Amino acid sequence: MAKVTLLLQTGDYATCRLLPSEPVPAWADTAGFSSITRTADELSIVCAAALVPAHIRAERGWRLFKFQGPFAFTATGILSAVLTPLATAKIGILALSTFDTDYLLVKAEVLAATVRTLKAAGHTVHLGAGAPPPRKTRRGRRVPKKNP
Repeated sequence: MAKVTLLLQTGDYATCRLLPSEPVPAWADTAGFSSITRTADELSIVCAAALVPAHIRAERGWRLFKFQGPFAFTATGILSAVLTPLATAKIGILALSTFDTDYLLVKAEVLAATVRTLKAAGHTVHLGAGAPPPRKTRRGRRVPKKNP
């Protein structure tokens, strides 16, 4: 099975649902990561949660991983290699693909479990600026997690 390197992106994300006839709002088309998908049933937007107005129907609290790509269109099993262990661990996901790579969103409350599961499956996870906060030791000092 393919081994993948995932990069945790900074910040919280939201997935939004608008009517399919609505124009793409200006707040959705910004620098950084955003995904805009229109179908006959909906206009779906994934973007930084801070950009989404309060009145918009949205599911907030997602964290975003970028698969280190690019991947050829002929490459197979990339998503499956990552999603199968997460499904086994009962971690819900939202997956998106672009021309060059794939993205994975998980709820913030399962971020640490996601990282542990991915590492246990042999994947490489770079936390960078989006790392979970350090844990407290018994003496009250903060130390970074070695394997969140």
